[in-house]
Amino acid sequence: MLACARHSRGGASGGESRDRWVAWLGRFVALSLSCPLTTVTVEGQQGSSAFLNQQRALEDEVRAALDKEMPTDQKFDMDWGGWYSFHLFQFDDGVNSSRTFRRQDIRGWTSASIDQGAHEFYLRGKLLFEDWNHGDSYDGNEDDVVGPNLDRGFYQFDLRKAAKACGGNRLDWDLNVKAGRDLVEFGTGYALSLPMDHVQIKLEAEKVELTSLIGTSIRSVADFDLSRPKYGSMHRNFYGLQAKYLGLDKHQPFFYALWNEDLRGQRAPDFFRNHDYDSYYLGIGSTGELARDLRYGSEWVFEGGRSYMDRWPPTRRNVCAWAFDQSLEYLPHWPLQPRFIGEYMFASGDADRRLSPTDVEGGNTAGRDTGFVGFGYRDTGLAFGPRLSNVHIWRSGAAFKPLEKIECLRDLECGTDWFLYAKNRANAAVSDETANEESGYLGWEMDYFANWRITSDLAWTVRLGTFFPGQAFSDQTTRTFFLTGVTYSF
Repeated sequence: MLACARHSRGGASGGESRDRWVAWLGRFVALSLSCPLTTVTVEGQQGSSAFLNQQRALEDEVRAALDKEMPTDQKFDMDWGGWYSFHLFQFDDGVNSSRTFRRQDIRGWTSASIDQGAHEFYLRGKLLFEDWNHGDSYDGNEDDVVGPNLDRGFYQFDLRKAAKACGGNRLDWDLNVKAGRDLVEFGTGYALSLPMDHVQIKLEAEKVELTSLIGTSIRSVADFDLSRPKYGSMHRNFYGLQAKYLGLDKHQPFFYALWNEDLRGQRAPDFFRNHDYDSYYLGIGSTGELARDLRYGSEWVFEGGRSYMDRWPPTRRNVCAWAFDQSLEYLPHWPLQPRFIGEYMFASGDADRRLSPTDVEGGNTAGRDTGFVGFGYRDTGLAFGPRLSNVHIWRSGAAFKPLEKIECLRDLECGTDWFLYAKNRANAAVSDETANEESGYLGWEMDYFANWRITSDLAWTVRLGTFFPGQAFSDQTTRTFFLTGVTYSF
């Protein structure tokens, strides 16, 4: 795997620490290169909903892959390192038949672990260089430098590890407290999978894990309502509680309640509309294993709250929406290390939302708002990439390592994902504004990819996605997405 840690203190445990970082960054390469590698820069860059969703997908994948695994077998350990990546991609978004974008990404991190992991500190910064071909940028800004910014940074305390470090017996219960900037995910991440500045407390006792959350969104993350005046970043507070049962061998059922408080209000006045959107989510589901090598994830979400209609004077209506996700992943112990995945995703729509499933402008015009709007993430395709609102999505995929017996190519993985898309409400909008016909059939997509770890410090990827529009699009032109790039650790 990629060797990114360059310094370690802690005696004989330093090598083991580096090995863990090697495995960790290898997972980062495999996951982060599975979607368009661009940044979620939102100031002044409105773009299309599909483009912004692709960037959101990237950041969520990167954060998930970069979850820190701290060393736990020494009193003190410190590591640091980083990586550089360059990626080029070309795509058709249904408006411009060809856009070309390049991104260079530099990230550096440092971490410290004290008392066998009882105290953990982690910081990671990022610096991005973005470059569009002339005329391809959404906002006219063809060259930009983003950062340096704080990508992630937190302190975490674990009571069970602290008791062990002090020579005590292993506790039958545990208390974990995390404060800082990190990814927060409830359930399987269908309603909430978002980086934020937060305080999170986990209490584990009697085979039950209770999690409480108080957080606020990072101001550089795009809001889902692109019609807000002075379009920019998300300003929201989040509060949540989750209970997970740990007493079953192969299943972990969960339940959660989550609240979102819109803080922006009418700071940038729109005299014809009010853009406040306050919502709550009740989720139930489970993850685990149905049979040997067959994993599953299931989540049902009800959304309530209050939103404003697109009318004068601004009138508030109740939100009453729901969503569902079911996934299966089969990892058989066969030659070539194959894996197979199947998934169904659903998010309800609102028949009155004729122009946008998430914005106030072009949104609900009468009655209660039944369009689902969440803060989670799922892979919804490379070329189309719709938001999870007013959609049915069926996904099937497979991947394998075709040349595992050849030493230099044993870490080359090839795969494909296929998607079928339909609307929940045929006469309502989806996140792609070019779906301008009142038809429930959105189309289908096929994606292909290859990932190759060339050396311990160098990895390469290539992605190709093709979307075939359905009757919901007046323009039936096939859309393509192409990405290639390299990542080097140092």
